[in-house]
Amino acid sequence: FLPAQATGQAAKAARTVVISGVPDGLLQDEVMTDLLVIHFQMAKNNGGDVAEVMYPTRQKGVAYLTFEDPEVVESVLKKDEHQLEDKRLSRCYPLRVTPYCENVFSSVTSVLNMSVFQDQFVLEDLVQEIKQKSTALTFGPLQPNGHLAVQGSFPAIQLLRDFLLLKAKSLSEEVHREESESHQRARRRLQPHRATSARSDVHGGQTEVVVIDTDVYHYLKSLFPRALLGDGDVVISEVTAGDTTVLSVEAAGGRGDAGQVLRVKEKLEKLCVKLHHELCKERICLERHSKEEKERYQGVCEHLQPHYPSILVLPYDTHMDVIGDSSEVFQFTKKV
Repeated sequence: FLPAQATGQAAKAARTVVISGVPDGLLQDEVMTDLLVIHFQMAKNNGGDVAEVMYPTRQKGVAYLTFEDPEVVESVLKKDEHQLEDKRLSRCYPLRVTPYCENVFSSVTSVLNMSVFQDQFVLEDLVQEIKQKSTALTFGPLQPNGHLAVQGSFPAIQLLRDFLLLKAKSLSEEVHREESESHQRARRRLQPHRATSARSDVHGGQTEVVVIDTDVYHYLKSLFPRALLGDGDVVISEVTAGDTTVLSVEAAGGRGDAGQVLRVKEKLEKLCVKLHHELCKERICLERHSKEEKERYQGVCEHLQPHYPSILVLPYDTHMDVIGDSSEVFQFTKKV
């Protein structure tokens, strides 16, 4: 079941572009959709056969257009300018064409520690099983220390994570069952001590994990900080490794119960999934700019930021990442 869903999403995403700057409200939605189809099927616009158009969308001025052939996406993106023109429009409207949003956060590389399975499985066989189930992912060689590098779309990485968590959970249950059978006689004699250990095991088991893209985590931390506070009885901690951030949701000091932990985890996961599907990232490259020019760019971004409160700018030495919804990212980067 893993490859069918992940491969289907990846295949459609590879044929889809995001179109920003669509003039809203000037024409009927059906007419505007037809104009977009005509524009992106024309040879002078490097276009090709259009399979599907989503317009209007929840984001004002944004449409999603899917081509029949993924190669058309590449040629459309190579065109310097896209100008939407028609006799029913009073002027030409510049369109911004970018890869589909999901692809912005889909180039993820994660390193799996497969050594946790080495006592129960032949790791080479388990890796082969994973490869068969996750055909949308690319795998590096299994390292002597049990580490395995995986690269691919973020949804596919998440599906692989779920598969491995289920595998780990079944192993844990099997181990507990074997321990229960082997220590059945001793349990009655050591009941007070075992009760303490059982409570410790329960608390140890009250940890839920949410794996998200690191850019989504930065956006969440900056614009939705309360979502990472948990509540009085549940705490959330994070570990970031490159493109991936792992959020651990667990009971605070033994006060919370499994139900509370699960509710906080599900609420957090729902928000993360929503952001993952809605956010886009535009990169402003600064590699060839002087120190003064880089500072000027950063100053412009800081000046514009209050006018775009839902935009997050992440400055780095060689570039700046602008994260937000497609329409606002387009407007922000255009002004910069």
